Amino acid sequence: METFETGNGRVRGFRAADGVVAALGIPYAAPPFGADRFKEPRPAAAWTGVRDCTRFGVIAPQSAELPGAPAWSPGDEDVLSLNVWTPAPGGGRRLPVLVWIHGGAYTFGSSAQPDFDGTALARAGLVVVTLNYRLGFEGFGHVPAEGGVAYPDNRGLLDQVAALRWIRDNIDGFGGDPGNVTVAGQSSGAASVACLMVMDRARGLFHRAIAHSPASPCYTPAIAAATTREIAAAAGCPATPEGLAAADPQTLVRAGDAVVEAYRRDPASGSRHYDPSLYAPVLDGDVLPVDPLTGLSEGRSRDVDLLVCHTTEEYWLLDAVGSSAKVTTEERLAAFAADFGLPDALVDGYRADAPDAPVLDVYLAVFGDLLFGEYAHRLAEQHARGGGRARLSRFDRRRGGPGGTVRAWHCADVPFAFGTLHDEAVAFLIGGVPSAEDHDLSARMVRAWADFARTGDPGRPAAGRGAGEVMTWTTDDRAGEGADHGVPGARSAAARARWAPVSFPLLRP
Repeated sequence: METFETGNGRVRGFRAADGVVAALGIPYAAPPFGADRFKEPRPAAAWTGVRDCTRFGVIAPQSAELPGAPAWSPGDEDVLSLNVWTPAPGGGRRLPVLVWIHGGAYTFGSSAQPDFDGTALARAGLVVVTLNYRLGFEGFGHVPAEGGVAYPDNRGLLDQVAALRWIRDNIDGFGGDPGNVTVAGQSSGAASVACLMVMDRARGLFHRAIAHSPASPCYTPAIAAATTREIAAAAGCPATPEGLAAADPQTLVRAGDAVVEAYRRDPASGSRHYDPSLYAPVLDGDVLPVDPLTGLSEGRSRDVDLLVCHTTEEYWLLDAVGSSAKVTTEERLAAFAADFGLPDALVDGYRADAPDAPVLDVYLAVFGDLLFGEYAHRLAEQHARGGGRARLSRFDRRRGGPGGTVRAWHCADVPFAFGTLHDEAVAFLIGGVPSAEDHDLSARMVRAWADFARTGDPGRPAAGRGAGEVMTWTTDDRAGEGADHGVPGARSAAARARWAPVSFPLLRP
């Protein structure tokens, strides 16, 4: 057993693999419940003796039960914890630090998911940190001010800042360099990274950023307040601080699930019918002073190197797991485009790219680029426009199998970058037992992340003010030369021009 000194007390870790020690479930802030509910995170309390940190901490309130990860249990409150994997347990060395923020539509997920195990990246020479933060209404729901008392929006982002401050103050005891921190994430975790890049509270706490499949929506305070009224109505409580605080976390989770299901059942309910995510960062002008695209173009993080990636078939995963509405007719496709205000020429262009593709594939291609692909490109471009260094890549690995083709869909890139292909929990994402070519691709992606965290150079060109040069991750070199595998919407300059009339970030619910 290895022990480490932190500002709150000593912790005991364990040997996760040859040359790697892990310490799990370390509190970085106090439990955000009771009198601290809906407020900014407070520092964790100190302890005496040595705290056993050989198991993951409890996860944030949610209804999801993910493969290989623990479920949330009502009453679990000490949810603000982090985990460290280090190849330098004795300290002395100062290695680059990579901090991972999980995704999950701001509603589900945790640092305990098997594909986020930090062992392989630690073996590549990094100190790896993964963290939990408040989700759903607890982390991103709007609580109205009352009686002169204001409650912050974006509490989940504030938790992430608290974790970064803990890392700044404590990571040297684990062999990490607080002066060389890379913050990384995927999906809503990647969008969180983009938000952190423009937040005053996060300035100076990290030096590089990795964003895989960043999610595009942000909400105005008015949208967030309207969502609160829906949640409160479903929970049977007043939409006031007192009423919301009287509803326990499980009640608000169930209320959110009920609101989501109502949108799913109602094709006339607007844009949320297709993917009823209730929460997103709120442009409150305080915690999040500006949307990331605007902030990056203004140069708010020009000194932070940015590495962006998206998958080529993002939304096929959401269809495969049944979390997206089925759009299989031209009439429904037209309604989808109208609900999001997309120009007719954009959808027509996707159809022309793959004239034999079914309507469902056209819809999935457009929706995937709307929520992830186009936004990824714009993040890289706006950061470059603001004077920063940005690199852009796409993940295009797919494979055939008895159940059909496993596409280059949302989340499939994560176990490759973490080097966790061997875990059975990721078999669905990657299509079964990984091949030798898969392991080779994973080794290259692990090395790219490690090199980027170390030096800012992952071995690919920096993006310019235009589309930039895009590197493709694939097990088949030919797939990187523009092959589209019959998927609509190849991201050529002409295809991207179709998106020019569409404003980002998405602000509609």
